[in-house]
Amino acid sequence: MNRKRKTYSKKKSNKTLTILLLVTSILMTAIVVWIGVNDWDLNKTLKQIGIGTEQEQPIIVPEEEPDEQESPEDEILPVEEEPDEEVEEETPAKVIEKTEEPEKEPEKNVTPVKPSKKEENKSNTATPNKSGYIEGQKLPDEPTYINGILLANKKNPLPSTFAPGESKQARAAFDEMAAEAKLSGINLTAFSTYRAYAYQVTLYDRYVQKDGVEAADRYSARPGYSEHQTGMAFDIGEVNYEKHWASNSFKETEAGKWVAANAYRYGFILRYPEGKEDITGYMHESWHFRYVGKDIAEEIFKRNITLEEYLGQN
Repeated sequence: MNRKRKTYSKKKSNKTLTILLLVTSILMTAIVVWIGVNDWDLNKTLKQIGIGTEQEQPIIVPEEEPDEQESPEDEILPVEEEPDEEVEEETPAKVIEKTEEPEKEPEKNVTPVKPSKKEENKSNTATPNKSGYIEGQKLPDEPTYINGILLANKKNPLPSTFAPGESKQARAAFDEMAAEAKLSGINLTAFSTYRAYAYQVTLYDRYVQKDGVEAADRYSARPGYSEHQTGMAFDIGEVNYEKHWASNSFKETEAGKWVAANAYRYGFILRYPEGKEDITGYMHESWHFRYVGKDIAEEIFKRNITLEEYLGQN
């Protein structure tokens, strides 16, 4: 009888243990599943079942870091500070530029320094009037020489004080030419050579009163612009034939034809040939010759060009 009781009790104990283990297993499984449902967040799980409420603060403390990083003020402040710094940098830069602009006193010191006469003449060539003159152009302090040749025309005037007188070299060349022409029965004369500045004033004013400025500018140089002031321009005619002096009828005479064909051999060139008024600035003058030397005169004659074209000033 006792054995039966013992056996029964043992079986009962085993059954109870089995039930406890089964219940425990079910509970553990449920807990694991519940935790998994809550993203394996133990604090969250305990909070839902009402356990561990007193431990919320120490567990949640680490979550304050993302709150600080996600603060909109922290993100906006740096963005606002950067443009403020750029504006502060631009402002003094503009002030510096403005303060530097009026500080151009060194340039004022340079202004009185006059450019060379050649540079003035080149800069003036851009605005000639209908007659070829540069209105308002001032007479230079020095004459213009290009490749060693003295140039006087409507773009390159001479100083009013330039007074070399008649060129001795040009006079000697003319006398030589006149001597040879005389062998052919032609008696040449130079009826006008050097003209001083004061005489140019008188002569030009006379022509303006007679024909007007526009017409006078075609055949008479303004004071300071006359090639006669170089002392190397010779107006040539024939003795006893004054009616052809300073007239294009001279080219139709035997003397005029002879000079036109032979003057270069003595260093003279026909200064204002036909069809070149747009280059020389003056109408054709068959009597006006300019001394430049034999070699240059020969080249200009054979190439049928003007002095401006030879010097590259056309």
